[in-house]
Amino acid sequence: MDIGSNKICCAITEINPTSDSVKLLGIGTSPATGINKGSITHRDKLIDEMENAFQQAQTMADINIDNISLGISGDHVRGINTQGAITIGGTNGSNVPIQHEITDNDVSNVLELAKAISLPMDRDILHVLPQEYVIDSMDSIQDPVGLTGRRLEARVHLITVATSAATNLASCAEELGVSVDGIIYQGLASSLSTLEHDEKKLGVVCVDIGASTTDIVVYLDGGVRHTSTIGIGAASITNDIAVMLQIGIDEAEKIKKTYGSAKASMSSPDLEFEVPAKNGGLKRTISEHELSRYVEARTAEILQLVMREVAKADIKEKLTYGMVIT
Repeated sequence: MDIGSNKICCAITEINPTSDSVKLLGIGTSPATGINKGSITHRDKLIDEMENAFQQAQTMADINIDNISLGISGDHVRGINTQGAITIGGTNGSNVPIQHEITDNDVSNVLELAKAISLPMDRDILHVLPQEYVIDSMDSIQDPVGLTGRRLEARVHLITVATSAATNLASCAEELGVSVDGIIYQGLASSLSTLEHDEKKLGVVCVDIGASTTDIVVYLDGGVRHTSTIGIGAASITNDIAVMLQIGIDEAEKIKKTYGSAKASMSSPDLEFEVPAKNGGLKRTISEHELSRYVEARTAEILQLVMREVAKADIKEKLTYGMVIT
């Protein structure tokens, strides 16, 4: 279940264990008014809206669901790169460690060590995402199990969230009579469902533009290098149109979808449309080109903020696949 600021979407799928293929059984959506920028603003409203989307999906799939996974976003989400290292095996009585084969247990231990960082009381680790492993002086190893060495190091990316945000979201879902299997960072879920292996390997940034937040995930060499959520999204474009044309948010949203373009030069200055008039006000017309200038200005600002976050990933090489927008 993806809980956004504008709408809630619930999908029920069936995974074939032999082929790993995913079959979509049911889907349900509901407008969202009880949450904004990842923070719950009205709990009872949100529960009703979640239930609406959940019931629609269950009806379509003709199945009863007991467990659910939730998507979380918001500008409280933070990404941190960290590392941990362990000595493999023993020292055989001398001070020189002898080489041992690396086991799953060693990998678990080194990941536990990598995530043992000091966090504020109000934050929790949501995901531990390995970037690469280093055995002695050999780096860029994706799976070290079965290899031998003296020292194992893990370089990982941690995604942390505000404890209260995750707890409150889970408690709302439990009101639907289901148990929460897990909480997933929405930007990570978007990237996993849209990006190819080659894109992650050669470098790409996945940008999920929502209503009031934009999730950014940077990949290189097959691992996540940077994650961030900025508190601006497509609703800002709608607000700009509403303010400029002095109309309601719903009307502005319709106009944006019907006539707006993110590139003003691609819209016609000759094609005009009528702006809804209120309470006997004068009828006005505006060109698609004029409208698209507002849209382009805000879209450019969102993308500039995205590029500022990408720069924080401190990647020297070029991201071969550029940007994927979802």
